[in-house]
Amino acid sequence: MKHDLTGCTVVITRPAGTGTPLAKKVSALGGTPLLLPGLSLRGISDMQHARTQWREAQADDVLIFTSPAAVRYALALAPLNQAHGEIIAVGRGTARALQRHGITAQVPASRQDSEGMLGLPSLHHPKDRRVALITAPGGRGLMQRQLTERGAIVHEVHVYQRTAPRLTRRHGEAVLQLPAAACVLISSSEALQNLKQQLPVMAWERLCQATAVVSSERIEAAARADGFARIHRASSANQADLLAGACEVCSRA
Repeated sequence: MKHDLTGCTVVITRPAGTGTPLAKKVSALGGTPLLLPGLSLRGISDMQHARTQWREAQADDVLIFTSPAAVRYALALAPLNQAHGEIIAVGRGTARALQRHGITAQVPASRQDSEGMLGLPSLHHPKDRRVALITAPGGRGLMQRQLTERGAIVHEVHVYQRTAPRLTRRHGEAVLQLPAAACVLISSSEALQNLKQQLPVMAWERLCQATAVVSSERIEAAARADGFARIHRASSANQADLLAGACEVCSRA
């Protein structure tokens, strides 16, 4: 198997404004990146309320950051008090975002998702512990339900929001030109739904002819249900794992 992307087009569906570092990595591996944002991120509407909630959450026993964006927007509201409790990051990318601010976090060893976090020993028996989820509105709600069932006192701190991207005609035209051997990196079912709703029908059908490189079994099921016939599951949503999956797909093209 070759470990580069020479001759391959890789569609990047990360939120608007966040895909450039990954696009540079695709180019460095010899591939052609296409930025097709499936989400747009923005600050929460009531920033003062969010800032108050975030400051209050820092007194909780456990702080769980669900994405690098959660880190970025929370710390833009107010710095993290040094006398904080246990810090958990959903994945390595989120942990790196925290580390850039001098904050060390626990990270699931296997799955980089809600299921992985719920498997951490420190969250097996959280009865009566106060747990703050630093996140955005929406999502599956799996962590909230499971932790509450385990006896934790859970509340969400919404420090940013996810919205549909603003796709232009240029995005649709670029998708229509995709070669059959292209691959699409997908780590969010919400992004997948936004693209399906916003792309013209012919562009969406063309996108589904590419190989979907997905981050989990759940995303694989969503991609299949939405029309992708060729799917490759990466080890995780981590950028390096998604790129490794793209390289594997490219090697078979």
